[in-house]
Amino acid sequence: MGIPERLQLLRQRMQQENVDLYFIPTNDFHGSEYVNDYFKTREYISGFDGSAGSVVVSMEEAGLWTDGRYFLQAEAQLQGSGITLYKEGQEGVPKLYEYIEEKLLPGQTLGLDGRMVSQEWLEGLAQLLREKEVKMDISRDLVGDIWPDRPLLQHRKAWILPDEYAGESRAGKLARLRDYIQEKHAHGMVLTCLDDIAWLLNIRGNDIACTPVVLSYLVVTLDACFLFAGERIFSPEDEKQLAADGICLKPYGAIYDFVRDYPHSQPLLVDKAAANALLLSEYMAGKQVLYCTCPITLWKAVKNPTEIENEKKAHIRDGVAVTRFIYWIKQNIDKIPLTEILAAEKLEEFRREQEHYLEPSFEPIAGYAEHGAIVHYSATEETNARLLPENFLLLDTGGQYLEGTTDITRTILLGGKPTKEQKKYYTAVLRGNLNLCAAKFRYGCSGVALDYAARQPLWDMGCDYNHGTGHGVGYLLGVHEAPNAFRYRILRGEGKNAVLEAGMITSDEPGIYLEGSYGIRLENLILCVKREKNEYGQFMGFEPLTFVPFERDAIDAAQLSERERQLLNQYHEQVFEKIGGFLSRQEREWLADVCAPV
Repeated sequence: MGIPERLQLLRQRMQQENVDLYFIPTNDFHGSEYVNDYFKTREYISGFDGSAGSVVVSMEEAGLWTDGRYFLQAEAQLQGSGITLYKEGQEGVPKLYEYIEEKLLPGQTLGLDGRMVSQEWLEGLAQLLREKEVKMDISRDLVGDIWPDRPLLQHRKAWILPDEYAGESRAGKLARLRDYIQEKHAHGMVLTCLDDIAWLLNIRGNDIACTPVVLSYLVVTLDACFLFAGERIFSPEDEKQLAADGICLKPYGAIYDFVRDYPHSQPLLVDKAAANALLLSEYMAGKQVLYCTCPITLWKAVKNPTEIENEKKAHIRDGVAVTRFIYWIKQNIDKIPLTEILAAEKLEEFRREQEHYLEPSFEPIAGYAEHGAIVHYSATEETNARLLPENFLLLDTGGQYLEGTTDITRTILLGGKPTKEQKKYYTAVLRGNLNLCAAKFRYGCSGVALDYAARQPLWDMGCDYNHGTGHGVGYLLGVHEAPNAFRYRILRGEGKNAVLEAGMITSDEPGIYLEGSYGIRLENLILCVKREKNEYGQFMGFEPLTFVPFERDAIDAAQLSERERQLLNQYHEQVFEKIGGFLSRQEREWLADVCAPV
């Protein structure tokens, strides 16, 4: 069934339910970035499979909103669908809220699945639509009604992360949360964010590909703890460990009746930016609900000493795998037939050889030549390009290890001499990467204050990239983790522009994308650390966690300042020291050459 036919069926259901406009987000019941196949309603109705986007369908038209990472991909995948692409943030493009407000007439009905949007999102839209007296029906999963072969909502096996990896016991974490609950004069807290729950209870699972979390809800009170998850997902031994810490297991779907029947006299804390609207608006209506920003978001972003040391181990292993892959592909590019998919599979082989490797931290991005200009390109059998000994291969990948989560991008010159233009842009991106990692700043800065360090070399050329410079990274959790980030836009809302704290891990990934030609992105993960403290205050800085060489042949040394040259040479010296001992003699000799001082 094609996309136009699916849209036709959806419109028929809309007519039957008296819905005039229907909203379909990229989400699950927990606000996750990546989702279980069961929740991919937006992908099913549009054919667009990027990780971010929202669809709005009326009787006359349909639109998809997505960000700059996916403009080229969405343009290609929406062709012939009857869905208009709205490029978020571009001049003249209406915002999603504005479009919904404009299209709905007084008295009409907006439909959506209230489990798939947050209460905060719903309240913001309701405020905008109040004057029109628009009705909102949040009880309708209309796409699910027309999806005949929808994947099942599966609950896979889960497991406990030992304290030697977590660095803090679940009992200790629960005590911290109960102290917070008491400070807020509440009796308990409802948690709905999957990585918050996994971090708090030191549990991990397999319910979302590449993100080891458990589909679950959690209610923590001052004297009890209830985990709503799949039945029998933990081993008997793990169940005993959880029970020993006072955790009572309940069926996943039982959360709704539980909060509906919760005593009115006992206040519950909820983060309405995370909790789904159906849970709050209908099942918790009339309860004593106290809104707060979930403190776990910040707690888990600041890695403890055990997590930091483990992350360093994970990045050495990951650096060995990626470095060995770069050597391998350079040796074989003109010897054996290679494609984007084969290259990503080969890198995955090198990662699987590493101790304690579990799975990728996201689907690989392997874009050759013009595909590298598609920021979050994902190769398919139809688009899978043959790799030739020329041009760039942009490879953005990561791994989940018991010791942590990795995320790295390298742009590899597959052969031949780079053009003057390629060297100019590669070196500009490299300079941005080096300068951000070397930034020194006073405590109190957010990533907004530092984004310029990465963009300046490109801005000086009149160029830019249409994505953030960096995102937080979890510990054996989501590869994209709030609240720390590098971006120049100031976001609205509490905690959205977080101060950079010692222990936070953030990506450093400037880039440049030349449509139809190639893309360049260079990404390391960097650890925020304390520098000196004096009469002017506490100074902060970064240390690299990622150790993989940059593309020597694509660097124009003349573009580098003396400071940048020193930064590059110091970084490459560290790469050789940390990685060289794990390589074969041939690999180590090659690494010595590419890491030699510039």
